[in-house]
Amino acid sequence: MDVEDHKSPASMANRSSNKKRARNCCFICLALLLLLGLLLLILGLTVFKIKKPVTTVDAVSLDDLDVSFDIARLQVHLNVTVKADLSVQNPNRVSFKYDTTSALLQYKGQVIGDAPLLAGKIGSRQTHPMNISLTVMADRLLSDFSLYSDVMAGALHLTTYVKLSGVVHLLFKIRVKTSSTCDLFIDVLNRRLLNQTCHYKTKL
Repeated sequence: MDVEDHKSPASMANRSSNKKRARNCCFICLALLLLLGLLLLILGLTVFKIKKPVTTVDAVSLDDLDVSFDIARLQVHLNVTVKADLSVQNPNRVSFKYDTTSALLQYKGQVIGDAPLLAGKIGSRQTHPMNISLTVMADRLLSDFSLYSDVMAGALHLTTYVKLSGVVHLLFKIRVKTSSTCDLFIDVLNRRLLNQTCHYKTKL
């Protein structure tokens, strides 16, 4: 005699209930993940939105400016130290870490002086001051005949350039670059700074 296996109504109800419970758990987990993702997106676009750090030149001064002429060789011997007070503002709610770099002093695109800037960190919503001294490397100007003409005319145009590259950590690393360029117009005869014009640039 064949015996048929019959599933009891209670067993079928239990299986159906387990499936329903598992399906509900999946829906709840999915909803929570979507809610978490939406929350992170809102925070990323509002509270934790990455803002650009800004480098500002607060003051520039000249020290030990000395000019002498070599008429026979049509050369000028120039000695000067440019001192600059900078400030780097980090408007973000997380810290900004920047790499080691150099501040540059230029004459018509040629680097005639530099000063190292060591790596560091600027905290959340903090402004970090920097003081740099750039001394002219006189030997780099000996072969530049245009310097003789500029000094004889009584005006000298130098440029300072500072660029900081680093990262801002949020959910992932974001590279940031901020730089400042200052054009300095020097009155050679009176040994003073006539004017300065600075330009600032930040890139994410």
